[in-house]
Amino acid sequence: MKIILVGLNHKTAPVAIRERLAFDATRIMAALRQLKNRFGQPAEFVLLSTCNRVELYCAADADSGVTHNRLTEFLSEFHGIKPDDFRDLLYIYRDEDAVRHLLTVASSLDSMVVGEGQILGQVKESYRLACAARSTSKVLNRLFHCSFAAAKRVHTSTSITDGRVSVAGVAVELATQLFADVTSAKVVVIGAGETGELLVQHLLHEGCKNIVVVNRSFDRAGNMADKYGVVAQKWGQLNDQLIDADIVIASATVQDYLFRKDVLGELCDRRKKGSLLIIDVAVPLNFEPAVNDIENVYLYDIDELSGVAEENRKAREKDIHKGMQIVYENVAEFMDWFRAKDVGPLIGQMREKFAEITQEELDRFFVGPRQEASCKQVMEPMVKRIVNRLLHCVIKNVDAVAKERGPAEAAKFVDSIVQQAKQISTETDDKDSSQQ
Repeated sequence: MKIILVGLNHKTAPVAIRERLAFDATRIMAALRQLKNRFGQPAEFVLLSTCNRVELYCAADADSGVTHNRLTEFLSEFHGIKPDDFRDLLYIYRDEDAVRHLLTVASSLDSMVVGEGQILGQVKESYRLACAARSTSKVLNRLFHCSFAAAKRVHTSTSITDGRVSVAGVAVELATQLFADVTSAKVVVIGAGETGELLVQHLLHEGCKNIVVVNRSFDRAGNMADKYGVVAQKWGQLNDQLIDADIVIASATVQDYLFRKDVLGELCDRRKKGSLLIIDVAVPLNFEPAVNDIENVYLYDIDELSGVAEENRKAREKDIHKGMQIVYENVAEFMDWFRAKDVGPLIGQMREKFAEITQEELDRFFVGPRQEASCKQVMEPMVKRIVNRLLHCVIKNVDAVAKERGPAEAAKFVDSIVQQAKQISTETDDKDSSQQ
């Protein structure tokens, strides 16, 4: 069994590529089903897609035909993108490296903003979708639950989640840095999803009093407005809200730009206010990058938040080190289980062969007059106990080989022991025959 991860993130790929490879929940389900149909039942898959990363996790038998190249080809075919457009931006991790990466991601130690709490929820949701698509089994089930446990320990044992640590928090922090008086500004939040709700929470924390939420589903926007005491507007009112806004923070899930330069330029001509600050944290982007060329419009997209994220990262260096130690411990525990999972059946075979040879030797000894020997009832369990103790020593050596050199080498080691045991048994039979 092997574990393979193929992915890209904010460190390796620009937002323009990430948004072309992004999945929503419906497309994740479709992709997982296609992967199962393509590679068969033994292969397991989980697909993680956020604004900052797209990662495909796979666990499969060595002879399943699953390779990182075939997974790359799948991403290319599913999205209709040439492999050469993104192949060089991918990272490929296997086995322990893949495990370590997932645990680091789930613990928010690999996020643009270290410690942001949103990523753990996204990892859990990706796993939930995989379970719904029945694309997981023993290995990835164990791996993802291990990642949840590691993330919990990191969050409770360190202070990396303190303060503004989500992408939404950084967006609001940027607004406070670039706008003179954010408390009196009219802020329009586009999107009422999880990120939109985080934006509202951070804005209220900063003392903003004039917050308007605009969402395609007015009911969802209305529910958020009732929950936080802000204003909800219908989607058709979005243009009018932008004309009167000071700050716009966009997080809507769309397949194309909500606003291009020409349309927004016409809206800005109708504005009576001064400058307009737009922070676009959506993937795909809600605003065309050329919008930044409009006079008195200042656009920042999600990639430009990395400077603030870096400052937060430096402030948390000690906690990052502590968090990584927790990750390493959990990786070691998982890999012990993962290696033993493959070696376990081999050890079972070895136990059976030793038991078989032991019984053969006992049967060979207790023949003829010895068959009714009074010591038989004592000797048989005693011999079996001795063999089991010796076998325990052998198993410890098998475990050591598995940890140091991998399951394949451990399998060879076990096989060599079984073959030697068979040879010894055969030699004994030949010797007995010649003596007769």
